[in-house]
Amino acid sequence: MVIATASTPFSLSSSLVFTRRRNSKRFSVTASLSPEVSPLLRAAHHTVDKYVKSGMIIGLGSGEASDMAIRYLGHQLRSGSLQNVVGVPMSARSASEAAKSGIPLEYFRDGFQIDFAFHDADAVEENTLIAVIGRRRSSQEDDYILKQKSIVKAADEAVFIIKEEQYKAGLEGSIPVLVQSLNWLAIAEEIDDLYLGDAEVWRRASVENEGPLGGNFPIVTSDGHNILDVIFTTPIPSLADVATSLDKIDGVVDHGLIIKTRCTVMIAEETEVRSVTLQTSAVEGGV
Repeated sequence: MVIATASTPFSLSSSLVFTRRRNSKRFSVTASLSPEVSPLLRAAHHTVDKYVKSGMIIGLGSGEASDMAIRYLGHQLRSGSLQNVVGVPMSARSASEAAKSGIPLEYFRDGFQIDFAFHDADAVEENTLIAVIGRRRSSQEDDYILKQKSIVKAADEAVFIIKEEQYKAGLEGSIPVLVQSLNWLAIAEEIDDLYLGDAEVWRRASVENEGPLGGNFPIVTSDGHNILDVIFTTPIPSLADVATSLDKIDGVVDHGLIIKTRCTVMIAEETEVRSVTLQTSAVEGGV
């Protein structure tokens, strides 16, 4: 059985004291967080400090928290605290941040070995830690959903950095689905029938307010795919079930749901930063 461990608060500057409970197989770290420091910044810095080691190949995520982690990683390399770290960018945004921070880069290809990856998630389902990525934040991100997912899944271990309101059960909102462009409408209708009454299906457009069909300028990725936003208007009972049902539809190339066993979620709250780790119940004591 796969479970998520109890959340773990971290302090800003004090040493970490671990307490383990044999029966519950979970660990905790307790301390306070300075109110002058952004919790998201602290979560980004802690991710680098805890997981990145010299000599690693790191998947560099995209988003506000990932930008902070990339800049801090660059600082650690310049200071000599870390050495021989190579970054694999997930988007043009992360590549630009890494270049400005002086991080050596390699570009992802099939079979590439990645030791660790961090990434912003749009939402994470409580307990399962299934992440939603690819909800539209900027038009520059539309073309990178497949790359981001591939890099996270290729990494030996991954961390999603999110805010408190992005971590809960019964998530609502959109899930991006990449589909074959030639028969996108038939695929959209099949998805609509599958979630009839629970979700709306819109083709993503390159400009706002173009309606459910995507108007005259729908998004076409560099691989020639359209993006359908499946917008759930009621809480989703199970993201795993959604992923399974989408995978069975002919013409669906991929989607923005990531299911990864070796992953941790860093949750930036107002007064603390917590970590939740997915692990099997057979692992004694946690980490």
